[in-house]
Amino acid sequence: MKTLISEIKKPGSYSVNFNAGGLSAGIYFYTLITDNSIQTKKMTLLN
Repeated sequence: MKTLISEIKKPGSYSVNFNAGGLSAGIYFYTLITDNSIQTKKMTLLN
């Protein structure tokens, strides 16, 4: 498991660079947690 960012942000749009080096190809899940919701999405990593 990797944590990409763990800090409080003001409302707005943000982007985060994700370096998948060292990870195997496959299906991964990521979670975005806000004050109002928790969203889990699926990501397919191809090498």
